[in-house]
Amino acid sequence: MTGQHPDPAAFARRFSLPPRSSSGPQRPEASAGAPGAESCGEFDIRIARDGTWFYHGSPITRKPLVKLFASVLRRDEQGEYWLQTPVEKGRIRVDDAPFLAVELTVSGEGRMQELSFRTNLDDIVVAGPGHHIRVTPEDDSGSPRPYVTVRQRLEALIARPVFYRLVELCEEGPGSPPGFGVWSRGEFFALGRVA
Repeated sequence: MTGQHPDPAAFARRFSLPPRSSSGPQRPEASAGAPGAESCGEFDIRIARDGTWFYHGSPITRKPLVKLFASVLRRDEQGEYWLQTPVEKGRIRVDDAPFLAVELTVSGEGRMQELSFRTNLDDIVVAGPGHHIRVTPEDDSGSPRPYVTVRQRLEALIARPVFYRLVELCEEGPGSPPGFGVWSRGEFFALGRVA
């Protein structure tokens, strides 16, 4: 779907978001393949590697609007990204990960220390059960490319300065061959191998 909504705010008004209520049952989160959500094809939205959202090739500069879109972002089992509400959904392009982890806060120590990441959209994610840290090599250079899980199948790329802070916290972990990594909420996350 291109050319129909030159203004991202006008585009956002098309989405029928579930009402938020402090009383009464909440509507369950729909998955990207949920029945009842009409597919609108592909939206001309792209998330760049640095976390910038683009609409029709122009950056979306209003953070509240980006947060609105991010709140309905889903990733299906095939790895496709969708903007999904209970009534409609459309595929978008993501160059790498949809979020960027831009800050790290460390509390506690030892195996039960907590590593809290703040994303570019101000989500706070504490590494541990359900929020794993993983590192993959860059395709071209072999440099480490680290990620943390934000929510189901959605990850944040860990910014380079934040990753350097993680490396400073590294210690040798369990297992053979020995690896080095970090602890958070009782889980060990390997960042590399001991040479």
